[in-house]
Amino acid sequence: MRFRLTLLSITSLLLSTSCREDIYVRQSESTSVDSPRSTGIDGFYLLNEGNMGSNKSSLDYFDETTGIYTRNIYAERNPSAVKELGDVGNDLEIYGSKLYAVINCSHKVEVMRERDATRITKIDIPNCRYAIGHGGHVYVSSYVSPVQDDPTAPRGAVFKIDTLSLQVMDRVDVGYQPEEMAISNGKLYIANSGGYRAPNYDRTVSVIDLGTFSVIKDIDVDINLHRVKRDSRGLIYVTSRGDNAYIPSRLYVIDPATDQVTRKIDTPVSDLWIHGDSAYIYSAAINDVTGQTTISYSILNLNTHLIDDNRIIKDGTDSAIKMPHGIAVHPVTREIYITDARNYVSSGRIHCYSPDGTLKWSQTTGEIPAHFAFRRH
Repeated sequence: MRFRLTLLSITSLLLSTSCREDIYVRQSESTSVDSPRSTGIDGFYLLNEGNMGSNKSSLDYFDETTGIYTRNIYAERNPSAVKELGDVGNDLEIYGSKLYAVINCSHKVEVMRERDATRITKIDIPNCRYAIGHGGHVYVSSYVSPVQDDPTAPRGAVFKIDTLSLQVMDRVDVGYQPEEMAISNGKLYIANSGGYRAPNYDRTVSVIDLGTFSVIKDIDVDINLHRVKRDSRGLIYVTSRGDNAYIPSRLYVIDPATDQVTRKIDTPVSDLWIHGDSAYIYSAAINDVTGQTTISYSILNLNTHLIDDNRIIKDGTDSAIKMPHGIAVHPVTREIYITDARNYVSSGRIHCYSPDGTLKWSQTTGEIPAHFAFRRH
């Protein structure tokens, strides 16, 4: 009897060990989509958000030196990472030798080596949203509160991370449900959405002095703010999402010399990418009253603040894009990348267009492709 019990114990131990080691790791998939070239840019990472609650955020990589696009590199390069990348990838930032992925519903920032996306550590930040690197630090916006609509939710915050110790050094409270950030003139500008408080949205941009890491001003702009970008002259561009019903999306310009709104541009913006003196814009404007979604693409002249072109895509292939969800412009070649979330639950697509708006290549991505980070030599 004692022998049988011992044998059963050994068998159970071997089975349990086998089960622990027999963890399924999703394999990457590589496809040649373009000719190899050398432009000074190695390629780009693309963060796929993954549908909320599905734990399917993933990371793709396009290697410009080989012309090969590879899906789902994180899982394969980090097989011991529990639940892989996590739930809802919300932003991606390369700063120094590190790659920072903001994983919203997993309440963490994944820190990886920039050269190969192998994991260094994770930094726990509640309901984190966006990241930006500057002066030896990475700043992360956070709703702070749980991921749920709550009109009583507290103000959000910006967390300051030291890029050597990879520890949170400090935090400063800002407005309600803060989103994207940009830095100009020694100050950090952050859009406060107030999305959990709808219809009583926030309408301010908080201005943080980076020297003292304190809020020095709140600029009144418009309701439900989201995107914040900086142009080559230091001007700050802020988008309002409106209320998806009666108040439309708009774009605003803030002069960091005065911290005043200097221009309102009546064009809808879901996201934009600034390259040179142009802002490449797409909009997927949802109207909850009519139930319709209006999709548009345009190029804004940043010198005149007028639309230079109301069509980024010139060959008619935009009809194949079901739901644009991300945009980027190659820093050297000016090729335009537009992602398609399609139905938000199955694999998305990325489309590469030449500067004249003709399709070069398309490729399947992970679910809800959205956020780009270019690698330089």
